[in-house]
Amino acid sequence: MKTSDFYYDLPKELIAQDPLEDRSSSRLMAVHWRSGRIEHKKFTDIIDYIRPGDCLVRNNTKVIPARLFGVKEDTGAAVELLLLKRRQQDVWETLVKPGRKARTGARLIFGEGLLRGEIVDVLTDGNRLIQFHYDGIFEEILDELGQMPLPPYITHKLEDKNRYQTVYAKYEGSAAAPTAGLHFTDNLLRQIAEQGVETAYVTLHVGLGTFRPVKADNLSEHHMHSEYYEVTKEAADKINSAKAAGGRIICVGTTSCRTVESAADENGIVRPGCGNTEIFIYPGYRFQVLDCLITNFHLPESTLVMLVSALAGRENVLAAYEEAVKERYRFFSFGDAMFIQ
Repeated sequence: MKTSDFYYDLPKELIAQDPLEDRSSSRLMAVHWRSGRIEHKKFTDIIDYIRPGDCLVRNNTKVIPARLFGVKEDTGAAVELLLLKRRQQDVWETLVKPGRKARTGARLIFGEGLLRGEIVDVLTDGNRLIQFHYDGIFEEILDELGQMPLPPYITHKLEDKNRYQTVYAKYEGSAAAPTAGLHFTDNLLRQIAEQGVETAYVTLHVGLGTFRPVKADNLSEHHMHSEYYEVTKEAADKINSAKAAGGRIICVGTTSCRTVESAADENGIVRPGCGNTEIFIYPGYRFQVLDCLITNFHLPESTLVMLVSALAGRENVLAAYEEAVKERYRFFSFGDAMFIQ
């Protein structure tokens, strides 16, 4: 298949720039992909689609304020840094702008010296490894100096950092939010639990690759970015038990989907463990675990649109997106949601 097979035309004004005041007041498009039927609902109506015995899988990663602004020590030139992945305790893989002069040995200063860094290596993909130096606790310094790494298509300033976190975010490590989970409130989660729906928490730290375009014309030539995931024994047991009892596995977001599919064996049994996954799901993929998906509307020609198409079919997904544009749904990270079953 070609990357261009997953293109659709999106008016820029439909890209959501700000989160809604009430998380769960977003719209919900329910896509019944086998019949092609589409329903237009509110997100709170998700409780009408989830049945007792189902298992809702959520990604409890927490976004770190990974964008830092500083200067080069020798010239005072402005520099922007995006933390991508912790390699060692104080060594991070980063994206540096401007990168052309960010050579090995360059020293960077953030917060007037509160945090200092030295570029110790330039990787083949252009990312930099930076060794940080500081007094105190790194996470506290980052919280003081850093900004949330919003996607490039969001140009408005985020007033409340917590609005780019799910209400169940727990383990720090993501450079981007698992945005399908942003629609849930504590009250809605309580209602779902009261219906007899099980919840399994998995962790996948979302990387910058989520926003990188697919450059290969042929999908088979695209190489996915690597992301760290973890599935506890408790989560694996919940998922496997629900599946064995005839319940559906409903993943909240593509990151939860990629996690359980990465952790599953050839028989569809989810195994506890941790590691890095580069799984690329596109049409032709046979899902081992997932039955239904709650997800946002994704960028044209992105790996996320391809994953959704693997579940619902490319024609169905593009038809649903065309309907969403017609009905003026809000797109991308702060936008509306889909439920695919």
